[in-house]
Formats: sequence, C-alpha cells, structure tokens
Amino acid sequence: MSARKPASPQSFSAKLQGGEEGRWDDVRVFLAAHRLRNLGAAARRLGVDISTVSRRLTAFEATVGARLFDRGRHGLTPTRAAGAVLVAAEAMELAHARLGREASAVEAAPEGVVRLSAPPGFADMFVIPALAVLRQRFPGIVVELETSVRVVDLTRGEADLALRSVRPTSAELVLRKVMHARSVALTSPTLARSLGVLHDWSAAPWLAFDRDLASLPAAQWIARHVARPSVVLRTSHYASLLAGAAAGMGVVLLPTPYARVRELVEVRHDATLAASAALWPVDDLWLVGHKSQRELPRVAAVWQVLTETLGVVRETEPRRAGKS
Repeated sequence: MSARKPASPQSFSAKLQGGEEGRWDDVRVFLAAHRLRNLGAAARRLGVDISTVSRRLTAFEATVGARLFDRGRHGLTPTRAAGAVLVAAEAMELAHARLGREASAVEAAPEGVVRLSAPPGFADMFVIPALAVLRQRFPGIVVELETSVRVVDLTRGEADLALRSVRPTSAELVLRKVMHARSVALTSPTLARSLGVLHDWSAAPWLAFDRDLASLPAAQWIARHVARPSVVLRTSHYASLLAGAAAGMGVVLLPTPYARVRELVEVRHDATLAASAALWPVDDLWLVGHKSQRELPRVAAVWQVLTETLGVVRETEPRRAGKS
C-alpha cells in the first residue's frame, strides 16, 4: 500500500465516485471510524462486527492509496491523509442524503469532530465560552481547537472552520464577520486615576506583546510610540496581559471587547496625543468555512453557535478613569 501524501480532497473525490459495488459502504465505515475514533464503537454504530470494520477500512485505504489511521491501544488516530479524504467522503455523504439515502443518519443530532482554528487570546476569552454553549446544545460534537497566528488552509482540509483577522478572497470559502472593534489603551481604574491625563505615552508603564507576536499592529504601534524602558512586561499570553493590566501593572493596547473581560478602563490623554491615538489599529474577525463543509450538520452546528455568541463581541466604549 502506498503511503504517499494526497494532492487534495478533489483527487480523492474522483476515486470515491467510482461505480464499484460496496464503495459507499466503505465510505460509511471510514466516516464512522473517523468520528468515533474506535473500531468497536464504529462497529456498533454500523451494526456489524469489528472484523468487518477493520477489513473494510483496509480495503478503503487500498482504494484511496493512503494510510488513513494509526491503530493503537487507545483507538484510531487519523493521519494527515484522512483529513483530505474526509472532505470528499462527507461530500459523498451529503450527495447520498439528497438522494434520499442515509437521510436519517444525516438528520440525526450533529456529532463528530470539528477542527477549529482561532487566534490566541480571542480563543481564550471569547471562543471557549462559546464552546461551552455548544457543549450544552450539541453534546455529540468534539472540537479540536488550534490557537496560533498561523493561517490554516481550509481548501486543503487543515481545519473545518477558522477565525481570521484578514478577509479571505477564495471563491471556495464562505465567511461571516463576527467582530469589528478598535484597540484602545486600557488599564485598571486605579492606575488610570493615578496616571491622570497623559501628555506622553512613555510616561505610563506598558505591557506589550513578545517577539513571536511582534508583527501584530498593536505591537508595532507600541514599538513606534512608546520608549523601550517604559515597557515593563513582554508576553504573548493574552491572559497574562489582561491580568497585568487588571492588577495595575501597566497599560495594554487591545480591542475594546477585552475591557469587559477584566473591567478595564481607557487611559485618558490630551490633544497632543490625539494624532497617534488615531493610529490605534481596528480589528476585524471573520468566521470562515469551506463551501463543501458548510452544510454538514456538525460544522453547521458550530457555525451557528459561534455566530450567535461571537456576534455580541461588538465594539463598546470602555469606561474612562473617573467615570462610573
């Protein structure tokens, strides 16, 4: 059996569309194994014995020309090739559902694994609470959450959904804006009152992003407008930045929704700093999915919950020091 890396989900789609009898049964076995990550559980779901599931998986791997699972004591671990096969297999599942076959399975409660990519910080403060709502509504869904600034390739099946700060342009993707907010200088009410009205940004202690997030617009603004000795903490951990600001350690430049997370207030500044404050970045965030995946029940359920819960992450004016 060849273990070569598949070129794309489309290359597998052609292989799965052949007319050989039993091909759809092999796809069903693959989908059950991928969703449940266990041969026994897949066998029970399909109403067959474990040996049948194992045999059909082996045959399916031979058909697509790639190893799809690592089999171990703790169950099945999908390989990278399985991610590409999954796109084509689920498209086939949808096609069968539209023809009236397997409709009951597709219309059942959404379940299975959804891979979601989200920026650090936003994932901790806003996505995790949304996933708690998802868990209550759809307990059969398991989310694999990747938090990094890396841009995943949805067209290659690297994730099912992604939250991106730059609007994608590919015709293969569907998207919805879930956040639009400007960044402001935030800190604790106590430190804000102590600082009073700033005449120089470097007169305040600052909390800044570390080197691995130095390309972010907020990090670049601080590098241009705040003297290095005034930066008292560097970290790329958003929770630490917020905790430091809430403790009165310094000022942090973040989008306005973060003010609600820790009850932070905006630092006051005079007219001489208005021009540089006008350069504070404005952040957009887009929920993005692949058109071929968007109608899948498990993906549609996550999309629904994220758009409902993240839709309230709108720009709000944080309190200023001295205001209630």
